[in-house]
Amino acid sequence: MTDNASLQSRRVAAVPRGVGNAFPVFADRADNAEVWDVEGKRYIDFAGGIAVLNTGHRHSKVVAAVREQLDKYTHTCFQVLPYEPYVELAERLNVLAPFKGDAKTIFFSTGAEAVENAVKIARAATGRPGVIAFTGAFHGRTMMGMSLTGKVAPYRKKFGIGMPGIYHLPFPTGDVTVAESLRALEFLFRADIEPGQVAAIIIEPVQGEGGFHPAPVELLEALRKVCDDHGIVLIADEIQTGFARTGKMFGIELSGVEPDLVTVAKSLAGGFPLSGVIGRAAIMDAAEPGGLGGTYAGSPIACAAALAVLDVIEEEKLLDKANRLGEKVKGAIAKAAQRNDTVAISGVRGPGAMVAFDIVKKRGGNEPDAEATKRVTQAAIADGLVLLSCGVHANTIRILVPLTVEDEVLEEGLGKLEKALIAANG
Repeated sequence: MTDNASLQSRRVAAVPRGVGNAFPVFADRADNAEVWDVEGKRYIDFAGGIAVLNTGHRHSKVVAAVREQLDKYTHTCFQVLPYEPYVELAERLNVLAPFKGDAKTIFFSTGAEAVENAVKIARAATGRPGVIAFTGAFHGRTMMGMSLTGKVAPYRKKFGIGMPGIYHLPFPTGDVTVAESLRALEFLFRADIEPGQVAAIIIEPVQGEGGFHPAPVELLEALRKVCDDHGIVLIADEIQTGFARTGKMFGIELSGVEPDLVTVAKSLAGGFPLSGVIGRAAIMDAAEPGGLGGTYAGSPIACAAALAVLDVIEEEKLLDKANRLGEKVKGAIAKAAQRNDTVAISGVRGPGAMVAFDIVKKRGGNEPDAEATKRVTQAAIADGLVLLSCGVHANTIRILVPLTVEDEVLEEGLGKLEKALIAANG
């Protein structure tokens, strides 16, 4: 019989250590918010494939759409022989775009590709090279994505100097205020690059890997004005926040600020590799024919899955459910934080069902405790709960349970979370 230990040995021998694994637990099958490993042990999934499974593992409508497409064709390359699912999905996303006016959408395979191409489109539209990002941001592991990412370890460590023309501003969390972030932007324009050489500013409406910190509305409004004043493209990276996770289709909608380009991926296609850039039509048309695309970009299988995902979000009212689910999760965490036998908890936060909290060294304090955070995730997995950490100090617990989770499974998972918080305090 195949077991986790033997598969882990094979994995260590065959796969480089540069790709990490949160847990040496090998999946065998999954359904909605539950996973079973190769040894038959059941887990409740509070990770959702890192925000990929807002509609759960193997949603019946997504699976049916994929099976139907499989019987037609699996690949032609959109640049050779185009196909309707790509066009239909673009049409639907254009209607959903979080800005006024005409929109166009192009598809790729991964989030990093979406980010790279958003930068290419912005550079084509403006004729400028510079791009501004933020500390704590995560935009992918390609060379451009790594360069934009505002965290050295592990994403930039050993990989040399990033791409030229990339600048970082402090993101307003902790001791950093919005005023200080904007002051840093003023300094940047004076010392390093003039506004007329900046193609784009890219920001996550809620930082993902950085610790689930929402971008303050005041900051987003100020960035919108700066972009308008200087002809800079504002890019909202919605790869982790998109498709109902925050209680809106896109996280930027919570602010009322309209971006120029939006990068999407993760939960767009319910577990199938698909990403894209949605943008203002005039900007999207700046690149020359042949300048954008990819052999697998916009896979017909993934497009079919994504069309089903959009149906599920609408039919099952997942925007509303995300808000209800998030309140229930935050309430359970706040209740656990009142106990005297758990690890110290602070900063319960997040819009909709994009929920996080910090583990700190003592109650009422704010000193990060990365070791205790690791004990929490280890205690959780031992008890059958898949739970991930994140944050610049590795002390944030993030919850990305599928929005389609059954009530009883959610309650069971929250019970396991509380037990892990207690066990980690032992």
